Amino acid sequence: MHSEEFDFTNPRLIRKKAEEVLKSKIKYSKEEQHESDVKKLLHELQVHQIELEMQNNELQNAYQTAHEALKKYTTLYDFAPMGYMTIDSNGIIYDLNFSAADMLGVRRLKLIEANVRVFIDEESKPAFSEFLEKVFTSEKKQTGIVLLRDGNNQSIRVYMEGVLIEGEEKCMLSLFDTSGFSRLSKS
Repeated sequence: MHSEEFDFTNPRLIRKKAEEVLKSKIKYSKEEQHESDVKKLLHELQVHQIELEMQNNELQNAYQTAHEALKKYTTLYDFAPMGYMTIDSNGIIYDLNFSAADMLGVRRLKLIEANVRVFIDEESKPAFSEFLEKVFTSEKKQTGIVLLRDGNNQSIRVYMEGVLIEGEEKCMLSLFDTSGFSRLSKS
């Protein structure tokens, strides 16, 4: 049996052996520390993943709510029984619903960027200009009555309400065809 005895009298050998022992202890401690750090990091990542999943669910719910509100708004705006349009101070149409397009007798998409003044009867143009001036200089809702000429040159009497859109150089204009009411009251 071969056994090697360690010479405790040689300081260099003692130092070398102590460094080896310390290295093994540090290596073990680093592995333990490393393992502990990995577990903490894994835990933090798992918690963060759950947080992200919860936020994603909230975003999906918010998206669904917004989508349903948009659908409802679009249906309400587009298919309202009265005409709605957004115009600027020059009368350029930026948006309008189907009822407004029907009143003008032109397809809706062809009216975007058209000038609504083209459809105002000649005798109503001064009243319409005054109406628009009041809408764009006042913060209050303005009302008026004009005659419109549709695409077939038919004249309809329209009650209008206009209000400036806050923060924009445009107004929201609502149009209500009163032509049928005057015929009813004469009968």
